[in-house]
Amino acid sequence: MKITSLLLAAAACVTSAAMAQTPSLSLERIVADPPLAGRLPRQAEISPGGRWVSFLRPSQADSEVLELWAQPSAGGEPRKLVAAADLLAGAEQKLSEAEKMALERQRISQRGITGYQWCGQDDSALLFPLSGDLYLVRLTADGPRAQRLTQSPDAPKQDPRCTPDGQRLAFVQGGNLMLLPLSGAATPQPLTSDGSDTVTWGLADFIAAEELARQRGFWWSRNGQSLLALRVDESGVALKTRAQIFADRTAMTEQRYPAAGAANAKVTAFVIDAATGQRRELALPAGAEYIARAGWFADGTPWLQWFNRPQTRLTLTEFKAGADGAWQPHDITVETDPAWVEVHDDLIETPRGLLWSSEASGRRQLLLLDRTSGRRMPLTQQAEAVAHAVCVGERGVVFAGFGDLGKRQELYLQPLAGGPAQPLPGAAERQWRDAKADNACARLLVTRSAWGQPPALSLQMLGQTGAIALAGDAPSPDLAAYANQPQPLALMAADGRTPLNAFYFAARAAAGARHPVIVMAYGGPGASTVNWAWGRDMALIAYWQQRGFGVLTLDTRGMAHRDRDFTRAHQAAFGKTEVADLFTAVRQLPRLVPSVDPARIGFFGWSYGGFLGARAMLDADTPFAAAVAVAPVTDWTLYDTAYTERYLGLPGTDGKAPNYASAHLPSRAALLSKPLLLVHGTADDNVLFEHTLRLVEALQNAGKTFDLQIYPGKAHGIAGRAARLHLYRTMDAFFERHLKTGH
Repeated sequence: MKITSLLLAAAACVTSAAMAQTPSLSLERIVADPPLAGRLPRQAEISPGGRWVSFLRPSQADSEVLELWAQPSAGGEPRKLVAAADLLAGAEQKLSEAEKMALERQRISQRGITGYQWCGQDDSALLFPLSGDLYLVRLTADGPRAQRLTQSPDAPKQDPRCTPDGQRLAFVQGGNLMLLPLSGAATPQPLTSDGSDTVTWGLADFIAAEELARQRGFWWSRNGQSLLALRVDESGVALKTRAQIFADRTAMTEQRYPAAGAANAKVTAFVIDAATGQRRELALPAGAEYIARAGWFADGTPWLQWFNRPQTRLTLTEFKAGADGAWQPHDITVETDPAWVEVHDDLIETPRGLLWSSEASGRRQLLLLDRTSGRRMPLTQQAEAVAHAVCVGERGVVFAGFGDLGKRQELYLQPLAGGPAQPLPGAAERQWRDAKADNACARLLVTRSAWGQPPALSLQMLGQTGAIALAGDAPSPDLAAYANQPQPLALMAADGRTPLNAFYFAARAAAGARHPVIVMAYGGPGASTVNWAWGRDMALIAYWQQRGFGVLTLDTRGMAHRDRDFTRAHQAAFGKTEVADLFTAVRQLPRLVPSVDPARIGFFGWSYGGFLGARAMLDADTPFAAAVAVAPVTDWTLYDTAYTERYLGLPGTDGKAPNYASAHLPSRAALLSKPLLLVHGTADDNVLFEHTLRLVEALQNAGKTFDLQIYPGKAHGIAGRAARLHLYRTMDAFFERHLKTGH
């Protein structure tokens, strides 16, 4: 430990000396356009036939507006296919409230063409919605040609999907599924008719989109003759009236929000014959609370993955057509866990069975399932957890897997016949790679980043070393001047035996001077912030370093990318294990970095990190001198069912079950004794503004003073350059006032 301290102290001195020569970085430059990190092409996809790589790219006129582009996969210059301005002829783009909420679920804050898909298998057409209507872009010998498919912008078309042969498409309008042939002058025809304010066909419900990462609600069969469609009935879900408070008005928005312990939407599955509209239900047991995934096997058999309400049981069920036309269920496999089962996308048909992933061994690995018997055959034997499968082809399974205690992610090729997996060319110790693939698993879209090196996208042929760089906006030449390198710290969890991932960034201060520190942590399940990938907060960290702050980033127990025992630390408790780890880690810091002033350590966190920051300050034993909590959850009975109950169980009829009471921040208001800044957007439909209001009221009733910053009309991400600059300035002034002056 003493040797480590000396080495880190020496490294801090070297870093401080180097940073003394670094030009000044301003908050204005951090949020300015073009961004320091450049821009990666968005939603990049390989066309079905492999001839193109398509992607979305910001307009040169307005970086908040996305355009559709493509680049030949054999090499060549990218070309713009279509822009929203070309199609709207100067008219303002319109989005319904439902469309805005769907984009928020996908964390998309831009305008223009915000989503698209290839239509058919011949690489000749792309489909996308825009301002209430649907458009098709055909790639012809004379260049791209845009075609408007519908003419009713006041009736928004959501989630259009082409058949595999590209001959027709389905979409959702007014809560109903519609069918539209793409030949001739056909008009849309309804496949369902009972859509309403509370009933929708073919759309993901709130819980599926927000907490289960399922953004769609219908799937075409391989032959394009049938649809597997989900019907969502929200009539039993409590109606939440949410005030979207803007600077010049207040809009009252009604939202069906399933708070913990309350009723969820009722989701049922049907197979619909596209020719006749006839539909038959795929019956699931009464305990099937959430449909997490759905689709078709190649032989025309539909399947569903579903959870029970506690999410301790995940079942993969297929449905065989009986002689009477009814669909008979057959459970292929069941995953159980006394804490909870993690949702995943690892289901791919292979010649040796179904590719599947499981944490049953204590570490997520890939295996093969016999579809008839459910027999499991282990496949990967990685020293750390598998992240996810990418694709399956003739050469085997391409997958992403973790290393360096979850700080590294690499790409591997695993033979289906067994044996060790081999890293794909380009592997390195300190980087982060991920990939998408074409249908044949022959071409890979590889994203590669490292700390201080923004993500870059390239097209690679599996088994070959060459790569084609894909067009994005290059990082600013200034970035290299501000690049910082993390110092990994050997911090231990509160149990005294579990290593925690942590990076330290030295303050730009005079050698030997004691300096304040800002701790950045999330603390919640399902995410990891300390790794060798590009850090989106790198520039903000560099700014704080030059302002004389050290910065510590930390992953506490319960966070992602580690073995099961580590990731289940939140079972039946929020605000306990992660708070204990946070306090323990902060108290270890001055021993490892002697220049740290233990009396001047602050905290910054967002969302669950906001909860962690507020909780840390509402504690008589807190080691923090000040904290900023952005969009914090303060009362878990207000948060949604699937997320909250997964970790805390049911709240009880009065909402005061012990697991909820112990994480209830308003009841801890009297413990506040040090500066706290609360920040929230008034239109947040994820962590409702009500969370902060409840804590504000409790703090006022307890006679506590605190700082409050609200952002009218802003959602959970507080998006927009002006708002983000103001937030950074507010935090900067707060930390300057409480961590630097007066000490």
